[in-house]
Amino acid sequence: MSSAATNVLAKQFKELSTNPVPGFTVALHDDNIFEWDVGIIGAPATIYEGGYFKATMKFPKDYPFNPPTFKFNNSFFHPNVYADGNLCISILHPPVDDPTSGETAEERWNPTQTVESILISIVSLLADPNCSSPANVDAGVMYRKNKEQYDNIVRAQVESSKKDIPPGFKIPTNAAEFIPNKPKPEIDPDDDFWLDDEDMEEEMDDDMASDDSSEEEYDG
Repeated sequence: MSSAATNVLAKQFKELSTNPVPGFTVALHDDNIFEWDVGIIGAPATIYEGGYFKATMKFPKDYPFNPPTFKFNNSFFHPNVYADGNLCISILHPPVDDPTSGETAEERWNPTQTVESILISIVSLLADPNCSSPANVDAGVMYRKNKEQYDNIVRAQVESSKKDIPPGFKIPTNAAEFIPNKPKPEIDPDDDFWLDDEDMEEEMDDDMASDDSSEEEYDG
């Protein structure tokens, strides 16, 4: 299914490159469509204002049927971020019921999610963490019981992150700059990067047929 995943990712990357969405930046890592360099921008009027946090998204070969992973590249103190930088958020969990966390498949990943919707959810999570089942217990406890200390740690992170702001990049200073109210421009439907749902199904059918053919030839 990797060829179908390549086309879906290329389409989504094209959309974000053509119409950048304030709140994050994206770029391919070493021209690898399955690994993206991400910059998360701290939202104005939050403790993350002015910050620029580098992260990496890695996509499976069967995307969008399974979710990518998201990992901050530097230390990031947050209830929903593990010590190694990996993010814990429901929409990036495999789409199965999990009795341990209490999450149902409906709360988790589904193929209708896009990179844009994932990143918007992550930006929202920064200022509104889920402390009910924290990945970082210390951060979760501090957020609930000593918010001032928590905020001070985050502000120090923000200052440290400013060294990673790309040259010439303008950090939004108000809500209008962060999420402008403007329609997305139309993109040429004939663009080779685009792949509609019917084409994606045909692409996957071709891949699966190719795999079956290979197995038959091997068994023979």
